[in-house]
Amino acid sequence: MRVQLLGTGGAEGIPALFEPSRVSRYAREHGGKDVRSRSCALINDDLKIDLGPDSWHQIARFGVDATQWTAIVYTHSHEDHFCPSELQYALYPFTGQYFAPFTIYGNAEISRLIWERYPEWPIEVVETKSFEPFRHGLYTITPLKAYHKLDEDAHNLLITDGEKTLLYATDTGIWQPETWEFMQGKQVDAAIVECTEGKSRTPYYGHMDIQDCAAFVAKLRDMGCLSPTSPVFTTHHGHLGDCTHEELEMALCPKGIQPGFDGLVFEF
Repeated sequence: MRVQLLGTGGAEGIPALFEPSRVSRYAREHGGKDVRSRSCALINDDLKIDLGPDSWHQIARFGVDATQWTAIVYTHSHEDHFCPSELQYALYPFTGQYFAPFTIYGNAEISRLIWERYPEWPIEVVETKSFEPFRHGLYTITPLKAYHKLDEDAHNLLITDGEKTLLYATDTGIWQPETWEFMQGKQVDAAIVECTEGKSRTPYYGHMDIQDCAAFVAKLRDMGCLSPTSPVFTTHHGHLGDCTHEELEMALCPKGIQPGFDGLVFEF
């Protein structure tokens, strides 16, 4: 399975649009891995996870061909992950397509918002629910209940192509018991885990800091879900987490976790 992290930033991105934080200043001055667009990923060139407001920039920057996408899978409806205005550009009159060339998968809120915006448009939307696997081509995708939005069935994702399984766990605090129970006996070959809060823990339950991220990964390994050698990368880094990419490396690499960055590609 080939995975590309097209974006690894939190909701404000890095540098943040309106905030002169230390990490934002550093990113403006140094660029490179410290510049982070809003989080999303691409699996094997055809399965897109989330479609946020930085999508055009990410496609242009990394040479991605969106015409190869057969599905977009949304994790939840926060606007850094779900920008429904972008969907119109897949259809006539912006293209020659009279039917969206990909299937959209999303929870009840995602589905409602798409149909509210495009009530007459030829778009295939499939509603997804936590712990109910669905098939798309060679993939089996299982939404996991994230601990992020109490008023919405926000999802992390287990994605298997029949040979390998990826855990994509952005926008969640440490899971609640029902998700851990569901993961008993599951095998994961690689993981992408959020680390929004860096070294600056906040009262919000729905994101993880470095300590939480390390504990989350350690528990997956202790349960046998994730082997000691399975690759783990981070995503969804917030500028208020007060960590440059180098500082994240120093904090996370000794724990067997590699900080992700925009454009990162790995295969497993």
